[in-house]
Amino acid sequence: MTETLKCITPVDGSIYVERPLADDAEVAAALAGARAAQAGWRHTPIAERQAVLTAAVDAFVAKGAEIAEEIAWQMGRPVSQCPGEVAGFEERARHMIAIAPSALADIAVEPKEGFTRFIRRAPLGVTFVVAPWNYPYLTAVNAVVPALMAGNAVLLKHSHQTPLCAERFAEAFRVAGLPEGLFRHLHLSHDATAKLIAGAGVDFVSFTGSVAGGHAVQQAAAARFIGAGLELGGKDPAYVRADAKLDHAIENVIDGAFFNSGQSCCGIERIYVHADVHDAFVEGAAELARGYKLGNPIEPETTLGPMVRASAADFVRGQIKDAVAAGATALIDPKAFPADESGTPYMAPQILVDVDHAMRVMTEESFGPVVGIMKVSSDDEAVALMNDSDFGLTASIWTADEDAALAIGDRVETGTWFMNRADYLDPALAWTGVKDSGRGCSLSHVGYEQLTRPKSFHLRTAV
Repeated sequence: MTETLKCITPVDGSIYVERPLADDAEVAAALAGARAAQAGWRHTPIAERQAVLTAAVDAFVAKGAEIAEEIAWQMGRPVSQCPGEVAGFEERARHMIAIAPSALADIAVEPKEGFTRFIRRAPLGVTFVVAPWNYPYLTAVNAVVPALMAGNAVLLKHSHQTPLCAERFAEAFRVAGLPEGLFRHLHLSHDATAKLIAGAGVDFVSFTGSVAGGHAVQQAAAARFIGAGLELGGKDPAYVRADAKLDHAIENVIDGAFFNSGQSCCGIERIYVHADVHDAFVEGAAELARGYKLGNPIEPETTLGPMVRASAADFVRGQIKDAVAAGATALIDPKAFPADESGTPYMAPQILVDVDHAMRVMTEESFGPVVGIMKVSSDDEAVALMNDSDFGLTASIWTADEDAALAIGDRVETGTWFMNRADYLDPALAWTGVKDSGRGCSLSHVGYEQLTRPKSFHLRTAV
């Protein structure tokens, strides 16, 4: 009997999408087709690849309204906020397409009489992209578009929570005329995913997900000499200095904590505020959080949708309960949010004070609408607390002093350091992490390096 995946929408708990899982024969056919198509695509001029992929982006954006509503139904983000993901997809895709000629150009070395020497960026072959549900297009586009631009074929396995996203990629590439077989999506079980990575045929894996998932990918690839890019989440800190523009900091830090119901790998999960502005910041943050409207994400007035599933919400509720039992103070009354109900994915936002790093909520990834705020007395104390984490994806500082921001940023263990903003990926900059946030890099010129291999040409012309 064919196994199936079922996407249970957090909106109302019903089955929104059901799809058969690919069997061994389908996986083998996809791999064979990818290899055959890539053999020709790797020699296609970059300008022609640009034209095809630009047409794919155009086709995708043309369906933006439908895609936005599907996101809301599949993973619960308010429909009013989902067009932003379509816009982000477009921004990243067009940027990576535009920079490809320079990023993939031959690397010249110093002249040497009688020789022609250079380094070429050769495609790897078949890239396997494993994408998550929380930002289903923004995470996948980071790997899919540059992998194709670099001359690779792509197999995409999307989360069972967001299967339509993989199908939207395929539709856009079909409309654009991408060569048959060069891109394929596969609905796979965890075991089939591991088997595909471990077996011959895949040359690189791009994975976005949990730390446990990253370990599983590494284990599956352990017997083979293939690379893996691993983006594994974070416990991202924000530091509000005494000289910060407080209204701007409150608005943006709290949005960075609660947007997408806190289900963002680079969302703000812990806040350190200088003692001089701590009380004012806390008061403003709590007031802002109390103004969120929790409810059905399909309704346009909703500003906070459900978490992806009830178990995820109950995990966060457990962190909050443990913190309060250990002395933390919860500033938001869940009863003020009628949609909040234990055992469901609908969860009110929560701000905790009187917290410390002995509490799980300050050290363990929450991935939900909760944030703790700690008072600090100096930059040194803030840096020590920011670095006291197993993660290091992004961190932010809120200050009027750019020199201080640069100096402090050099001391913070993180992949991206923000000043006066957070929870954003600039496609011109490298997207990377340290510690348990993973390894590898996507986006920017640097992102093309893990999707290609250097091939040296050493030609003796005078003999």
